[in-house]
Amino acid sequence: MADTRDFEVLTRAHSYLGDVVAAVPESAWGAPTPCTEWTVRQVLNHARIDQQGYGLALTGGRPDSDPFHPADALDGNPAAELGKVLGQVAEAYAALPADAEQVPTPLGPLSPPLAAAAAAMDAAVHAWDIAVATGQDRPLDVELAEGIWPVAERLVDHLRDSYQVFAPARRLPYGHDRAEALLAFLGRDPRWTP
Repeated sequence: MADTRDFEVLTRAHSYLGDVVAAVPESAWGAPTPCTEWTVRQVLNHARIDQQGYGLALTGGRPDSDPFHPADALDGNPAAELGKVLGQVAEAYAALPADAEQVPTPLGPLSPPLAAAAAAMDAAVHAWDIAVATGQDRPLDVELAEGIWPVAERLVDHLRDSYQVFAPARRLPYGHDRAEALLAFLGRDPRWTP
């Protein structure tokens, strides 16, 4: 299981998202995604603003737009623009006091490990959305999924019921792994294709 205490889960999720975005072909930004209302570009804009929100929550700031109606700030180099935000988030988490019991997040106060895992959950699931939408063979890593499960079990049902930010959980046939189970719990079809 990933060690959320050392923010490894967030580092791994950011790496996954960054690698996936860097590999998106120019022709694929308008492709449909598992987020049925959004294209690849819209999912990336949403993920960028969500990550910005996690970083700025620690410093008292707010993202530059609503993550559910995100501004399109990806005109130049999408991977570079995302990289700036992910770097800022990593710096904000690295600067947390070692004895912090709770930290602010867009979802309310959480312990530092759960806050990092919540940011990781958002980054990882949207990395998967983009990967499958653009034909990349980059599945969600089982170890990363294990590091996300504690926060998913704690928060997702509440977020789904109160804010409708996740589709209903899906049932999976026998023989799935923990990463596929996490995707299904987050309302995704782990075998989704365009």
